[in-house]
Amino acid sequence: MSTEVKENSIQQPSVKIENSTNGNIVAEDTIEQEVSNNHKRKIENLDGDTDEVTVVNGNDKKDIVQDEKSVIVPAVPPKVHYIPLKTGLCYDVRMRYHAKIFTSYFEYIDPHPEDPRRIYRIYKILAESGLINDPTLSGAEDIGELMLKIPVREALAEEILLVHSVEHLNFLESTTSMTKERLLEETEKGDSVYFNNDSFLGAKLSCGGSIEACKAVVEGKVKNALAVVRPPGHHAEPDSPGGFCLFSNVAVAAKNILKNYPESVKKIVILDWDIHHGNGTQKAFFNDPRVLYISMHRYEAGKYYPGTIAGAVDQVGEGDGVGTNVNIPWPVGGMGDADYMYAFRKVVMPICYEFDPDLVIISSGFDAAHGDMIGQCHVSPGCYGHMTHLLKSLAKGNLVVVLEGGYNLDSIAISALAVAKVLIGEPPDELQTKIPKIEAVETIDEVIRVQSKHFKILRPGHDSVDHSLPTNEGNKNFNLQEVIRNKQAQDLFTRHNFISLPLLNDKGNSDADDQILASPEIYDSDIIVISVHDPAEVWGKVDPSTGLINPSGSTIIDSTIKLINWSLDQKYGFIDINIPDGAGVDNITSSQEVLLYLWDNYIQYFKASKISFVGFGESYSGIIHLLGHRETRSVVKAAIAIIDRKQLRPLVPLLDEGVSDWFYRNSLIFTSKYHSCWGSGGGDSKKPRKKFGRVLKSDSDGLDNIWEERFEECTDFILDSIEDFDESSN
Repeated sequence: MSTEVKENSIQQPSVKIENSTNGNIVAEDTIEQEVSNNHKRKIENLDGDTDEVTVVNGNDKKDIVQDEKSVIVPAVPPKVHYIPLKTGLCYDVRMRYHAKIFTSYFEYIDPHPEDPRRIYRIYKILAESGLINDPTLSGAEDIGELMLKIPVREALAEEILLVHSVEHLNFLESTTSMTKERLLEETEKGDSVYFNNDSFLGAKLSCGGSIEACKAVVEGKVKNALAVVRPPGHHAEPDSPGGFCLFSNVAVAAKNILKNYPESVKKIVILDWDIHHGNGTQKAFFNDPRVLYISMHRYEAGKYYPGTIAGAVDQVGEGDGVGTNVNIPWPVGGMGDADYMYAFRKVVMPICYEFDPDLVIISSGFDAAHGDMIGQCHVSPGCYGHMTHLLKSLAKGNLVVVLEGGYNLDSIAISALAVAKVLIGEPPDELQTKIPKIEAVETIDEVIRVQSKHFKILRPGHDSVDHSLPTNEGNKNFNLQEVIRNKQAQDLFTRHNFISLPLLNDKGNSDADDQILASPEIYDSDIIVISVHDPAEVWGKVDPSTGLINPSGSTIIDSTIKLINWSLDQKYGFIDINIPDGAGVDNITSSQEVLLYLWDNYIQYFKASKISFVGFGESYSGIIHLLGHRETRSVVKAAIAIIDRKQLRPLVPLLDEGVSDWFYRNSLIFTSKYHSCWGSGGGDSKKPRKKFGRVLKSDSDGLDNIWEERFEECTDFILDSIEDFDESSN
């Protein structure tokens, strides 16, 4: 670009200033022409033409003299629709009227977990943080520049009946006129619910508020919405309340949106991160392909509330709804940020991308939050923010967060605040943990295995084999663990002349060939070592797209061989018990049944006076079960287990409470250095209780690595236990 500037050649003439009204001279000075030091310069524009630009005090002032050709992009209003909108907020003080009737002073000082203050504390922290403006916390209409008040109304009967039965609706309506005695009676009969004369009103407001929040988002009145409502809803089934829930708020809202906005909302995702499985919501949409329901919850083999198999990983929907129900069932408590984010990265977000919803509703229970004594997990406010942030990327930002559970008043407040900030536009806070627990990794792998049949996005690495085909003899599919066990058995038969101890069913037939193998002199051995183990580990070179294992690059790791050779060198009898997995029963139950059968039908008839058990992996639970259910102390001298990161199993004595102390003295339980029993990240903030045995933290991770590290310690413990017995006998 060329310029021509004449900055020092402008003359400064003398000018007289006259009064404009009477012509008198009021001042006479030498001033600059037009403006001091103002001048023109020529600038060649991008088109090759020359523009004249005024220079003011040495600076360009292009808006004074400007050729129209220099305007490249004219000023236009922002072409965005989402950012200018506010975040919607549903809250009504009348929902606090639903409360448990106190029957004792104790209930006053230690109130019911579903406390009316839950929604008050959330609303209060929103005001304290400046997200809303309501000094009296009474539910003001104008709540400030960031959030927009969405009026709450009572849900109509026809809206509720899209999910619930007439009988259910009539029963809740009848509570408005019940006596105190009748209300207490119905509370006692119910499934973790309570009633007062305002319960029906609170339930209708909670349900209606959820509907209005969804409508406001779908109609574009707000960019997203937070419904601070109670009582919660996701446990309420079509014909009965339960789990603190009266009406299924989210289910009713979703049904009404699908009915009333058929053109703009054809598909909805409901993400339920409450620590409890949303059995009511699942039932409402189990056969509906328009709604993808995803639940992340504590399951623990169906023992955690609501205590049914409905929350199992294999519950994928029925009829037209097959493939639109996804359960992520945590097997243990204590799950944290890394576990939830791992689930989001591997399962939740990919399947949501494939489903491609028009609206996302979060059933937002905060009882997985750190500090909640019911959930006993460790999800931080930052993690709730991250999950919300990810879900905002779906459905063009059409996101509604509806409160469910959460019973620590401090935890629920700061968690809801984190979600609200992200809804408004703030970035989420930092995660507290980054590495998922082994239980989370295993759970997610199982979810992917099940759901890859229904979601193409999950199939890389899982689509090469039709797992529905049987693996019986004569079929092209056969189970790898059976092949490995056959090889182990053949080696023991050939090298050491082992024999098989059959497991007979009630018909006198053997249920499992080669499951229990024993050294040939086992009936007469005075000292016996019994190994109980999961199937041998396989390190496989896996094709990332098909999931196929390259046999030439894979290795079978049999940790028991070293123990077998050592025992036989000591002239001990040896029993090797393989506990297969996935044969219609979990290996925990299987190991317990096999050990009891072995004791009742074989060991108590042997001549052995000294027995040592060594367990590997999950199967060690069978040893613990046996020691608590049979009187074994006269012959069992040592119980050793290498469990890596598997869950600790407590000894539950049924015969004598003294068994627990005996077990602690005569056991060694080796865990991974990263086992959760030591606290977060494998630290030493926690210490396992004695009921788990003498638990020791290894310096390594991985079952075989721990075994190699602790092999000499284990064998020395067996020798010492036997010697101590011999000395005490003499």
